[in-house]
Amino acid sequence: MNAILTQCKFEILRIFRNPYFVFWTLFMPILFYFIFTNIVNTGVPDQDEWQAHYLMSMTTFSVMGSAIMNFGIRMVQEQSEGWSTFMKLTPFPSWSYFTSKMFGQFTMHILSIIIVFFAGFLINGVSLTVGQWLLAGLWILIASVPFLALGSLVGMMKKVETASGVSNIVYLALAVLGGMWTPISVFPESLQRVAEWLPSYHFGSGAWNIVAGGSPDWQSYLVLLAYLLIFMLLAIFIRRKQEN
Repeated sequence: MNAILTQCKFEILRIFRNPYFVFWTLFMPILFYFIFTNIVNTGVPDQDEWQAHYLMSMTTFSVMGSAIMNFGIRMVQEQSEGWSTFMKLTPFPSWSYFTSKMFGQFTMHILSIIIVFFAGFLINGVSLTVGQWLLAGLWILIASVPFLALGSLVGMMKKVETASGVSNIVYLALAVLGGMWTPISVFPESLQRVAEWLPSYHFGSGAWNIVAGGSPDWQSYLVLLAYLLIFMLLAIFIRRKQEN
């Protein structure tokens, strides 16, 4: 048990030394939040509501990037460097490698949520009830699981360069089209219909509803669950093809 906890500790340290984590998960979301709530004039009638809404956008943006890019690219790096093969030769049980990675990733998500939330409080004095802070953070943590499954698909690629390029494109496309950078209400009607089927939109929508005094829609639960199943089935299929 102590050996597995030590492995989890090393996994967390490796994550925080990754420049992708610092840049995409912390620096970019906080910078965007400052720009779009203090520099760019959005013309919204209720500035406090917008600042809380956009804080949720940037927090989901942060966690989604961590799940897709950091998690996926690290898997490719470890595969190419032989780390995952080495772990199979150690006395650790086979499930400990995956457990330590998931523990490290969820720890990173929790810290990302706390840091971005705190940045929103410092930059704009965002004020929510204790229940809203906790529910929004819990939603973002749990609803990030489909994106971890997507990250595992990225992690099955052979080259780090390919994984990095593909994950960047997927991540930014989901963020933009999912309404994380700008609300989908400003999109053409055709793009709005596309956004409503994307997991990123429903990921953000749940948090937006919570800070607005509501709760995530049942459609968000169903869409995210459907994507989780799709990504998991694809991962299983691809893994079996690779092993054969």
